[in-house]
Amino acid sequence: MNIHENKVTETPINHWLHLIDQLGDQIAANGIAHDKADTFVADNYQLLKKHGYLTAMIPKALGGAGVSFTGMCAILVKIAQYCPSTALALSMHQHLLAANIWKYKHEGTGEEFLKEVVDKNLVLVSTGARDWLDSNGTMKKTDNGYLVSARKQFASQSAIGDLLVTSIPYNHPEEGWQVLHFTVAMKSEGIQLLDDWHTLGMRGTGSQTVTLTNVFIPEDAITVKRAKGEFPMFWNVVLTVALPLIMAPYIGIAEKAMKITLEKSKAKQSRPLHSTLLLGEIYNSLTMAQVLHKDMIAIANDLDFQPEERTGVEILARKTLVANACKETVNKAMETVGGQSFYRAIELERLFRDMQAVGFHTLPEKKQQHFTGAFLLK
Repeated sequence: MNIHENKVTETPINHWLHLIDQLGDQIAANGIAHDKADTFVADNYQLLKKHGYLTAMIPKALGGAGVSFTGMCAILVKIAQYCPSTALALSMHQHLLAANIWKYKHEGTGEEFLKEVVDKNLVLVSTGARDWLDSNGTMKKTDNGYLVSARKQFASQSAIGDLLVTSIPYNHPEEGWQVLHFTVAMKSEGIQLLDDWHTLGMRGTGSQTVTLTNVFIPEDAITVKRAKGEFPMFWNVVLTVALPLIMAPYIGIAEKAMKITLEKSKAKQSRPLHSTLLLGEIYNSLTMAQVLHKDMIAIANDLDFQPEERTGVEILARKTLVANACKETVNKAMETVGGQSFYRAIELERLFRDMQAVGFHTLPEKKQQHFTGAFLLK
């Protein structure tokens, strides 16, 4: 049922996938405990750190394992079948790495940063989804840098994050409004975490709100300056590498829901006539999600692509379609299993809750459709 596993047969990625299966029972047990307690899946992160998953995609020349982008998507699909929160949190770290690996391969930059991630086994925290084109917060120029204040929500892994990758709008006295991007240590003076990640699903991702209060950012820490509100060409790189990774956990959830539903259906001595039809519907929606996700991965082409506006549009459209197909898969699974699916003892209940997060990732459906329509009208 998993198209990703078929693609990587007889390649080194099988080692990484097999190891997840070996660790699976522990990952699953930890995930259930953290889901109940509304706490970050720290135990699972320690396991993944220990076995090199946080740095696996970094090129071997820089100290990583050189796992391909396609391989990392397969790893996230696999992890999600044991703990969706762990997979989603890890996807946020991986998409920041992927963007930097793309720059390293195509622009020859970021080598020192990637080496530092390997040497220190760093956890990267992103605020990009909420920031989008305008970003938020205030930035005041001071000697040799800036003082920044902001409130950044949905900062996955912030519970144990090492580096915050974020942006703030700045009104340049001569050039006007800009958005400045930078990386800052999570332990910097003025950075705090709010204990506010109490949610319907994905409770273990540690996505607390991060607040910055007069945090000093040196001038040389600014990595990107762009016009506020405008869509920069590099965003096509970010979208193309981020969204296949972020959708991978939801593919894993959908596949797990199909597996549970089949097991429950086969175990019944008698089945309503419509349940066979529902199984066919689940299979179709899951196949739709898998095929479109595979297409997203193909567009990313193991980070061998050039940023084009149409590429970002294509990735965003597929993200919406994958998200909807994944949600339909789990919804139909609940319907097929029936009242049992409402009990926590049946894992479908948690998969359903976790799946509700899929629509909130960049871009939500109506925003994506508006973005795509505006592009088509050019």
